[in-house]
Amino acid sequence: MSEPSIFFFEVNERQGVFHRRAFLLGGLAGAGLLTLTGRLAQLQLVEAQRYQKLSAGNQFNYRLVPPPRGLILDRNGVALASNRPNFRLMVIKEKGMDVEATLDDLATLVPIDGSRRARLLKEINNAPRKAPVVVMEDMTWEEFSRINIRAPELPNISADMGEVRVYPFGGAFAHVIGYVAKVSDRDVEAAKKDPTQDQELLHNPGFRIGRQGVEKAFDLDLRGRAGAIKAEVDAQGRVVSLDPAGDIPATPGKEVRLTLDADIQNRALEVMGEESGAIVVMDIRNGDLLAMVSAPSFDANRFVKGLSGAEYRALSEYERKPLLDKAMTGTYPPGSTFKPTVGLAALAAGIDPNIRINCPGSWYYGGRTWRCWQKGGHGAQNMHDAIKNSCDIYFYQTALKIGPDAIATAARGMGFGEIFDIGIPGQKKGIVPDREWKKRAFKRNPANQIWFPGETPSYGIGQGALSVNALQLAVMTARLANGRKALNPRLIKSVGGVEQPSGADVPDLPFSKEHLDYVRGGMAAVANDVRGTAYRQSQLGLGDVQMAGKTGTAQVRSYDKAKSRNSASVQWKLKDHNLFVAFAPFDDPRYAVAVLVEHGGLGGATAGAPRAREVMRVALLKDPEIRARIERPMPLPEAPVETADGVVEGAAPDEPEEGAPPPPEATPTTGQPPQGGHI
Repeated sequence: MSEPSIFFFEVNERQGVFHRRAFLLGGLAGAGLLTLTGRLAQLQLVEAQRYQKLSAGNQFNYRLVPPPRGLILDRNGVALASNRPNFRLMVIKEKGMDVEATLDDLATLVPIDGSRRARLLKEINNAPRKAPVVVMEDMTWEEFSRINIRAPELPNISADMGEVRVYPFGGAFAHVIGYVAKVSDRDVEAAKKDPTQDQELLHNPGFRIGRQGVEKAFDLDLRGRAGAIKAEVDAQGRVVSLDPAGDIPATPGKEVRLTLDADIQNRALEVMGEESGAIVVMDIRNGDLLAMVSAPSFDANRFVKGLSGAEYRALSEYERKPLLDKAMTGTYPPGSTFKPTVGLAALAAGIDPNIRINCPGSWYYGGRTWRCWQKGGHGAQNMHDAIKNSCDIYFYQTALKIGPDAIATAARGMGFGEIFDIGIPGQKKGIVPDREWKKRAFKRNPANQIWFPGETPSYGIGQGALSVNALQLAVMTARLANGRKALNPRLIKSVGGVEQPSGADVPDLPFSKEHLDYVRGGMAAVANDVRGTAYRQSQLGLGDVQMAGKTGTAQVRSYDKAKSRNSASVQWKLKDHNLFVAFAPFDDPRYAVAVLVEHGGLGGATAGAPRAREVMRVALLKDPEIRARIERPMPLPEAPVETADGVVEGAAPDEPEEGAPPPPEATPTTGQPPQGGHI
């Protein structure tokens, strides 16, 4: 019988396999534990703050707070655009919410008419989830209180206090400052391509962006930087409580200070009354614009809230165009206010100003009879008299002597045909015609590319193709009065406390001092010679402070078949434009003014000069040095002088004596000098 045999090598082999598997599994388990320990260490030590923030994010939420928009001030610190509290009611859209029922509940607490309800239904349905939609702004305190008392019963309803833009002077600065309005879809699309735009801020329901004027040009500076309110929320994102300690304060927008003076600006709009036109006042020393008014104007506060379609149509269709900025955008023929520039061109071309040209009232040239505004004519006129009397015949013939190119060169030297960098858009440079302009303007009509001699006489009196704006007229007057510098206008005084460049940092004028003095002398005669065309309307009544000026009338229709140029009985749109430019004091120029009364009727002295006088008075009286000069006592009259026969000049006459009347003597008739014309 055979004995069983044990093969130990098989046992050892099985044990070896077991040990290898045990070591492998143990290693894997150890690696897993090590990995878990490392990950745990990473979470607890390295990424603790990150997950703490994520955890807090589930509990806390930050609500964006628009920053206060920067103030816009005048040169003296008077607020022209500021902010005021605004109580708002908003609906926060949630998935599955009954919009109709929500609006029904709100209608029991605040007024919601049919048109507003239809608009809100559309806006809420189109809004993304959790996006707030403004239901009502400028709620009264009573309405705001009713909403907050019922807040627990009104899910998805929020009432808060924000800020809204306000313009204290209404329409006085509307064209210069512009206004703010809600962000449109077009604005959002445009902002996506601009990395400087805050996308979240643009979607905030209370946010407004600048439209037109300073509000648009300096929108990014005025916006500031948004802040946030820290709030504790539940699982559905509803606010449970606020955490003021975690709030991020908003940074207000920068302050923009203008060179305008609120008193002068308001007076300029006041004197325009119901008329249409513009008034621009400029500091002759540095180019600062003290007033830039376009009339009629509009209330910018209405645009902040939003105009209805009917309201906007009423403004846009009104024939006097309140939405058009007539100080910069509207262009007009300057009429006789252009004659000082033609005078400078003639002097620069070597014309002797003392040579006289006879003005019989009409002049035949080129198959036409060219007429002067004075039917009987002015007689023999030199340049000084022609400026004083605004003699058309003199400037017809003088323009022909020097030609259109010389006139255009002088016009550009005085600021016509130029767009000035005043910080806001909207200027139109007008037209300063010359031979090269004619070639460009009539590219498709070669027959009209030639400058015809018959075009020059009209050019000499500020008519024809020439067109300018009121700002350019003020610049021309300021440069002429300054007598040395080619001043540029300045509207923005500082942004965020940083002073902007002065308008006096410019080259000298391309005219000699003698020529400028001569033309200024003619303008002084316009306002201060009893036979000047604006004598009676240019007396300031401020002691020895005198104003120099120039009247102008720009035709808007032909008078060939008209019986009279008197436009008192014609339609408003067919009346002549009425212009006046001036500077004062004449002996020490400080301020220049340009007045344009659209369809104001015949004669710059009838509508333009009285308004320029009133605005100039305000500017002069606000100047401390000029005011001190005005208030200084006048010198006493000289003592009476005794003549050789013992008669003292100026003494009271002797007592009347009784007796027969003296024999009659031939008394020459005398005429009363005119007290001012109308051109």
